[in-house]
Amino acid sequence: MDTEWEETTAPPPPAFSESRLLPIEMPPYMSLKFGVDPSTIAITRDGIVRYVVVAQNRNGGGANAFYEGVRCSTGEMKSYARYNNGTWQETKTPEWKRISDLNSRYAKALSTQALCRGNAPRNSVGDMVQNLRNPVREVQ
Repeated sequence: MDTEWEETTAPPPPAFSESRLLPIEMPPYMSLKFGVDPSTIAITRDGIVRYVVVAQNRNGGGANAFYEGVRCSTGEMKSYARYNNGTWQETKTPEWKRISDLNSRYAKALSTQALCRGNAPRNSVGDMVQNLRNPVREVQ
């Protein structure tokens, strides 16, 4: 474990727009569809990729957004805030959790499809957006 590593302070959740969402490829049986607003993706100097993901019911209806970070080097993610009824509610004590332990399929799909390349973030936000637009099926 990298004992010297320290997370930079997460800025407040960025503004997002449902009209800009790029879909995350998910199994067709899932009742929710997930998308990321590419303008919210940021790679920090400590190696975290932060973004806003929006979950919507496939049949329409309400959407929830989550401001999260992925740490590619450890395969972990953290949720900083949740968007509900027009306002952000910060997570009281955000903690890193192993993506493989979470019930969160979209976090795994997002990190493998777009954000991470092995144990590191992709080279640029542009690379990540490109991979969201054209998901790569095979392992790189």
